[in-house]
Amino acid sequence: MNIGQASKATGVSTKMIRYYESVGLIRPADRTESNYRDFSDRDVNELRFIRRARNLGFSVEEITHLLSLWRDRDRSSREVKAIADKHVADLDARIAEMTSMADTLRDLARCCAGDDRPDCPILTDLSASGAAPASATVKTSRRSPKHALAAS
Repeated sequence: MNIGQASKATGVSTKMIRYYESVGLIRPADRTESNYRDFSDRDVNELRFIRRARNLGFSVEEITHLLSLWRDRDRSSREVKAIADKHVADLDARIAEMTSMADTLRDLARCCAGDDRPDCPILTDLSASGAAPASATVKTSRRSPKHALAAS
């Protein structure tokens, strides 16, 4: 199967297939006499594996490790589970960080009148050099928008 067919069968773009090959994530595909890539069923299965792992947020480095474990039929599942558990913990930490950022921006937006006046607590917070992170600043201050504008 050529690269276009492999791309269609796996949902991985031809550009990404070439990239994965260049960084060693997948083995170089066999070549036809006219030097076109010729992907086997094994190659297509690996590309599907990679696409699914990327959709779950694994890095190329993690996928390289997972692929090596997948190819090793004598491996135990302990190491695979450890990789997945670490990834879940990383995702949870990123979710918490993003939730905190959204909460901070929500609070800052609530404090901004959004009118024709130039005073804006959002810009004031963003320009504060050396200050505590916005989340710490905003969360400790529970003033109404009217009082927050007067204070800034």
